[in-house]
Amino acid sequence: VQLQASGGGLVQPGGSLRLSCAASGSILSIASMAWYRQAPGKQRELVATASSGGNTNCADSVKGRFTISRDNAKKMVYLQVSSLKPEDTAVYYCNADVTALGSGRYVPYWGQGTQVTVSS
Repeated sequence: VQLQASGGGLVQPGGSLRLSCAASGSILSIASMAWYRQAPGKQRELVATASSGGNTNCADSVKGRFTISRDNAKKMVYLQVSSLKPEDTAVYYCNADVTALGSGRYVPYWGQGTQVTVSS
């Protein structure tokens, strides 16, 4: 099982990006999918989550600016980030709880991270 994140980049304050994360491999099912971020010198923090049933949640610091969505058929999760601020600068990681074929339990997997830099 692999998670591949993409879509990061350099953007000016107030700008937008769409982050994508694709899950691949011998996957039986995916439960929760999420985005985390880690800024330099700080701990990794949860940004947003999306359940397989469509329930979503965002951290208070990004509510109204970030939107998480997922496509279960494509095994993908997205993060639309808007009204970006310099403090949103971080490496963004996707995460998914996956049951692999032949496995009887959910295991968390991580993508490699994609850098988002907000600067003028």
